[in-house]
Amino acid sequence: MGHDSLVLIIALGLVIGTVGAQSDGCGSELPIALSSNFSGLSCKTVWNNFVLRYSQDQDNVLSIVLSTVYTTGWVGLGFSKDGMMVGSSAVVGWMGKTGQRHIERFYLGGQSSSDVQVDKGELQFSTAAAAAGPSVLVENAKIYLAFRLKFSAPVTQQQLIFAIGSATPVNNVLQIHDDKTSILFDFSSGTSSASSSYPTQLKRTHGALAIFGWGVLLPIGTIVARYCKQWDPLWFYLHTVIQFIGFIIGLAAVVTGKSLYDKLHASVHTHRGLGIFVLVLGILQVLAFFLRPDKDSKYRRYWNWYHQWAGRLALFFAAVNIIVGIRVGGAGSSWKVGYGFNLALLMTVSIILEVLLWTRWSKGNNTPVF
Repeated sequence: MGHDSLVLIIALGLVIGTVGAQSDGCGSELPIALSSNFSGLSCKTVWNNFVLRYSQDQDNVLSIVLSTVYTTGWVGLGFSKDGMMVGSSAVVGWMGKTGQRHIERFYLGGQSSSDVQVDKGELQFSTAAAAAGPSVLVENAKIYLAFRLKFSAPVTQQQLIFAIGSATPVNNVLQIHDDKTSILFDFSSGTSSASSSYPTQLKRTHGALAIFGWGVLLPIGTIVARYCKQWDPLWFYLHTVIQFIGFIIGLAAVVTGKSLYDKLHASVHTHRGLGIFVLVLGILQVLAFFLRPDKDSKYRRYWNWYHQWAGRLALFFAAVNIIVGIRVGGAGSSWKVGYGFNLALLMTVSIILEVLLWTRWSKGNNTPVF
């Protein structure tokens, strides 16, 4: 056998060995360091390389060994009431930079690191004398989180969250996850299913309503009011109807946003504050419609000034808030491109019509009214 062939066989063996070490299905045995204390566990591959081994005794103690491929960072298993991260309790394990093993309980009070509190939450490690304490083991490029939780009643169907982060925690401070999922797991039957996509659907509905109401209809109604006055009184009726429909849809976006905020408890202070500000301006515009003075009134020009500039201010901050919402919501590129195209189109049309308006008014020796 030639030297090159020998090198090829050795390299192939290393690759196969590495792949074998990284595959962590239910067919593989637990490491010896864990098998003596966590034996007779049921097993289920739950997500990607995540394997959940579990059993539950008559004292409502749930024994769990969670394992997955590991290089650095942290791995966590959360118990949630609604499938969402915020408000759930989790067990997180990692190997410290100095080689020290860590396994801690956390309460996930929000989406920022400061809201994730160590040694908090509803999960309690079992303190039975015969039970092995929680432990972390890293072996063959895999991490094992082994622990027992004490519950007041048998655990059957439970919303579970699995997450992994590449940043190694320092002083028990968790950085944001790189990936996560949520499933509904039945500990009595060993079956699992994807959690409801309700928050995701609600997020899309909120974004779609906001863009269509505040970002499409209301700007179109404003364009009609400024550039179509030669078709009087048609422009007024069109402007009123379009703005009314746009405001109702925009209001629906605010309602879904409030529901989404209550669901996620998200830390989106800028987006929320801008949304409230735009809503207030919109409500003032609606009230201004009912308080509109007659054309011959000496207060009419002041009303016009207020109505026009308050409307422009609302549209400007609505556009800013839509961009902020797309960013904080983690929307895909299709949302960014779609709204960017809509914004560019509206601005292009406005510029063209503004130039035509100034040209027409300059020939008539009139000055545009802002």
